[in-house]
Amino acid sequence: MKAWRWALASARGTSHAVSNESCDDAGFCAMSHGASSSIFATLSDGAGSAQFGGYGAWLAVRSMTLNMRAHLKKSSSVTEDDFWEWIDVSRDVITHVAERREVARRDFAATLISIVSDGNETIIAHIGDGSVVAKLEAGSWQALSWPSQGEYASTTYFITDDPKPRLQITRFTEPLTRLVAFTDGLERLALDFTNGVPFEPFLEAISTPVAQSQATARDGNLSRALRDFLNSARVNERTDDDKTLLVAALK
Repeated sequence: MKAWRWALASARGTSHAVSNESCDDAGFCAMSHGASSSIFATLSDGAGSAQFGGYGAWLAVRSMTLNMRAHLKKSSSVTEDDFWEWIDVSRDVITHVAERREVARRDFAATLISIVSDGNETIIAHIGDGSVVAKLEAGSWQALSWPSQGEYASTTYFITDDPKPRLQITRFTEPLTRLVAFTDGLERLALDFTNGVPFEPFLEAISTPVAQSQATARDGNLSRALRDFLNSARVNERTDDDKTLLVAALK
């Protein structure tokens, strides 16, 4: 029986290192144990312009994770309404924290990418930038969810936006073998914006070790290697932003 294995890492951008600020990204990935045998994950990037963007990212990931895990214990299907319900709960959590601190919810602005996949069907909820790409059984790479840019240059959308966030939901029904998701700090390495397609050399290089892994579920060694890669000069020469990268393979 095929099973997922994955590596997940976050790294602070050089701009935050210089200013001695923490990483504003957050991410989580797990396998469901119950009605579904799917991988589920959430990645979030706190807005640099938001006072508590990093905390907002953490709150969004935690809330989405708890709701996705509870749902998948009982049901193998995920609908658009399910995602909207979980996002509404996440917004309520952020609102509660904001009210306790006597600040605005927008001070916790963060993007969101949530994924559920059993390898045959993949559903993605996406707010803002970052992206999800996959390698199909046929061998080609395809973007499943593309970054959303805001009304002005270098802006995007957030889970805290009012009156409601600009949510893209994608249901993909072709079998896939590899799944890669990342926040916006890696867009210029993983996507070919000129042609509007994934950049296959980068994706092959980072996903092949995971596809060859003998681990079950999370590969701790590869996750640490992935973190080192995200902190490397090769990556930091291309981006000074925080970055979170999930690389999963079905084998």
